[in-house]
Amino acid sequence: MSDPVKHESTPSHGSYERQDISARGIFYFIAGLLAATLLISLLLSGLYKILDKRFETGQPPVNPLAANVPKDTRQVPPQYPETAFPDPRLETDERTQLYSIRIAEERKLNSYGWVDEKAGTVHIPIERAMELLAQRGLPLRPQSGAQPQHEAQKNQAAKKEKKGKKP
Repeated sequence: MSDPVKHESTPSHGSYERQDISARGIFYFIAGLLAATLLISLLLSGLYKILDKRFETGQPPVNPLAANVPKDTRQVPPQYPETAFPDPRLETDERTQLYSIRIAEERKLNSYGWVDEKAGTVHIPIERAMELLAQRGLPLRPQSGAQPQHEAQKNQAAKKEKKGKKP
């Protein structure tokens, strides 16, 4: 009941199956690939040489003053001020530095202090400044030929005093 199946005998030395792949085909493929690579590289190098010559002939004549320019101008000169700063020029703890700047700004916005003591200019807390601005209003620029607001108020007060003294 078992039916013997005939198999091809395999050589004892172990080899590939010659009917599936041919070494000659692989060799021709690799040789063709190398030839195509060589041909393309030669074509590209020739094309670049032609384009370089065309570019050089299209350039204007060299300025005689160009010989005075140093060859390497891409380097930073030693007298450049940025080179005087110590290395490294990095912020090592930017969050803490930003936090301290914001704290200083908050203190200034919420405190009293001198801006210019000689001129008598002070800074006041922002909340107080907004209250004063709401009470007094924004300063108005006088119209041409008109008196400033505080002088007009003084003149009106002086007129009222004169009227009060006459009767």
